Amino acid sequence: MSGRTVTRADLCEAVYQKVGLSRTESADLVEMVIKEIAETLVGGEPVKLSSFGTFVIRDKGERIGRNPKTGEEVPIAPRRVLVFKPSNVLKKRINDALATTGLQPSE
Repeated sequence: MSGRTVTRADLCEAVYQKVGLSRTESADLVEMVIKEIAETLVGGEPVKLSSFGTFVIRDKGERIGRNPKTGEEVPIAPRRVLVFKPSNVLKKRINDALATTGLQPSE
């Protein structure tokens, strides 16, 4: 695997190349989609992208953690976390790609 991170600029370029919008329109479209997803999640609603996966906000309660360096117990405040659950279609596609390249998941 390349270890490369896909950026917003990469997404904008992909839209530009594949859809044929101008670069400005492509960037605006990507920004609008990201903004809509973020606003929906902030509102507490899940976002499901068919054949890709579901983003949900999960509430985590307060708990006691441990500082790994000192071993000291530290309270961890309650918080909301973003969780992504990939669809079965995406999982199959990823596993099929691993099988055809001969790579192991940890490589």
